[in-house]
Amino acid sequence: MWNLPRNDRGMSLVEVVVAMFLLTVAIMAILSLQPSAWQTAGRSDFMGRAAEILYKELETNESYIMNPCNPVTVGTTSRTVYPSGLTAAATGDVAYTVSTTIASVGTNVWTVEAGVSWAGHAAPITAKITVTRQDRFRFPAGCV
Repeated sequence: MWNLPRNDRGMSLVEVVVAMFLLTVAIMAILSLQPSAWQTAGRSDFMGRAAEILYKELETNESYIMNPCNPVTVGTTSRTVYPSGLTAAATGDVAYTVSTTIASVGTNVWTVEAGVSWAGHAAPITAKITVTRQDRFRFPAGCV
């Protein structure tokens, strides 16, 4: 057998206190990040809902304008939208303001610019598309 010197004393009380102190500091550092994580998650939720409303608004206007049977009214409109899809706020709903501007840029060519804003956010998120009339989207068949 090997006859090497060993230390069988184990851990001292000082070592245990130092380990507990380091563990406490690490846990406190992790807990201090929690409020900013909640704030970031909340902001992300608002932005995601606003982006969904924004692109739904653009797609709705695009499909309406592409149909040659529909009249196109240029100008700016503004309305309040709730993420629940209801006309009034449900429990927990936040009001988003949707502003849509339709402008004619040529014969049968329009631009649609939409912006979505909400309370607590400095600037609206916006997007813009160019839309043209297309006979393949004519509905109902036979309209003039």
